[in-house]
Amino acid sequence: MTYADFASAQSIFLWSTFAIALIMGAVVNKTNFCTMGAVSDWVNMSDTGRMRAWILAIAVGVLGVTALEAAGLVNVTGTFPPYRQTNFVWLENVLGGALFGIGMTLASGCGNKTLIRIGGGNLKSVMVLLVIALIAYFMINPFPGSDKTLYSTLFYPWTNPTAIALTTNQDLGAMLFGDKAATGRMVMGGIIGGLLLIWAFKSADFRGSFDNILGGLVVGLAVLAAWYVTSNIRVDASGDILTLQSFVQDWDLYAPADAVRPAAAGPLAAQSFTFINPMGQTLGYVASGFDHTLLTFGIMALAGVIAGSLLWSVISRNFRIEWFASVRDFFNHLVGAILMGFGGVLAMGCTIGQGVTGFSTLALGSILTFVAIVLGSAITMKVQYYKMVYESEATFLKAFVTALADLRLLPAGMRKLEAV
Repeated sequence: MTYADFASAQSIFLWSTFAIALIMGAVVNKTNFCTMGAVSDWVNMSDTGRMRAWILAIAVGVLGVTALEAAGLVNVTGTFPPYRQTNFVWLENVLGGALFGIGMTLASGCGNKTLIRIGGGNLKSVMVLLVIALIAYFMINPFPGSDKTLYSTLFYPWTNPTAIALTTNQDLGAMLFGDKAATGRMVMGGIIGGLLLIWAFKSADFRGSFDNILGGLVVGLAVLAAWYVTSNIRVDASGDILTLQSFVQDWDLYAPADAVRPAAAGPLAAQSFTFINPMGQTLGYVASGFDHTLLTFGIMALAGVIAGSLLWSVISRNFRIEWFASVRDFFNHLVGAILMGFGGVLAMGCTIGQGVTGFSTLALGSILTFVAIVLGSAITMKVQYYKMVYESEATFLKAFVTALADLRLLPAGMRKLEAV
């Protein structure tokens, strides 16, 4: 997909993103695809239907990226954000993932679900979005009159020293196969994607659930579509065929004198859906007075998901205004939003950004973040359950240890409270 000028290419880049996100938002609303709900159903009801839908989305992403990368149709190595980077920030993946998992449980949904609920009329989710956006923005951008960010102040001094400098990219194919990374990516992608697909369809109940299959399939395909589009849009710059990112990096060489330069080249790299950092980008875009040089893939993705969800809510007549049920409900959502803002940026993604998009690249950090999110959410649900059942008898420590025992992370003999 090569265009004669940068403006046309950028327009296709942005509006294609919106269109894909619109479809994803409508289908996610229709099918009730929800990653937090997937964990909740598994932990509280031993129902794996929505978890299998999530795994199906991952399987589609992994198998699709494996095939497209082998065919030379996508670039998932030089991406935004850099999932396969050689700097393995494992502590940030674990800590950020855990914080995000706790946060999405308290706030009744992940970043994507927050957008879906806004489209359905949920005003609680508007507050969650605003808080996440504020935290995410200042995690990356400096405070006014300062060169310090929330990340550089609160995390970098003690998380960065734990990072491991790898000799290869951190995807499993490169790490395990070294110089034969291309072969390794095909092998590992086929094995892991195939196993995930088998597990998803192993359940007869799942095979009979149209909505769960549709939700997982569309989310996975949307991630693939975004990878493909953002990897293949080019500009013909006087005979030189350039990516949008390369064109902006050499702007003075190729751009006409009257052209308007985007604020940054990085957000024009190959990428797919993630929702926490883009919430911060959206805040910056609105605060700037809608400066179009700040318009990014992420901002268009947010708008598309909300619009798609709104569209389905109107069609299905399920649009309704919802507000906080109590002061406690408000504070739970507030704390959850704060934790998702910190965790989503620290871990470099959310349940979609790392849990599907990043996972599709087989990046070790993405897989680690996925596990941390699931465990953080599951443990939080267990603690909430025991605190509710046993009330004052269940101290946080007792509920926490019992939750770990329930999840088989500690020996059963260490549990402090009896199962109910």
